[in-house]
Amino acid sequence: MRTTPKHVLIAEDDKFLAGIVGRFLSEHGLQVTIAHDGRETVEAIEKTKPHLLLLDILLPVLDGHGVLKAIKEKKVDCPVIVMSNLSDKRIKQRCKEMRVKAYFVKSDLDEASLLPAIKRYMR
Repeated sequence: MRTTPKHVLIAEDDKFLAGIVGRFLSEHGLQVTIAHDGRETVEAIEKTKPHLLLLDILLPVLDGHGVLKAIKEKKVDCPVIVMSNLSDKRIKQRCKEMRVKAYFVKSDLDEASLLPAIKRYMR
C-alpha cells in the first residue's frame, strides 16, 4: 500500500530560490506547493492543508509576520520554519513568540540542515 507524500508549502517570492528548494524537497519524496506572496500563502494553507510551511519573512502583499498572524487567528495547525535574509535577533525572537519551529538565514542555509529540520517538525 502506497502512502501519500507529506506536503510542504514554500512561501518565497524569489522564484529561482523557490524552484531550487522545491526541486530539492521533491527529490526527497515530499509534495511541494509554492506561493509567491503572503496572501497567496494564506489561501494555499487553507486549500492544501500542508504538513509544514517554509516561510520567507519579506513577502509582497502580506509579509511573513502577517502570514503567521493569519495562521494563529485561523487556528491552523501547521508547523512553520522560516528561511529569511533577515538575521536581526528581534525578528528571530518575534518569530519564536509566534511559535516558529526553526529560523534559517538564507545565506547560511544548506541541504544538510534544512531537510532534517523539515523532517523533525513536519506533522
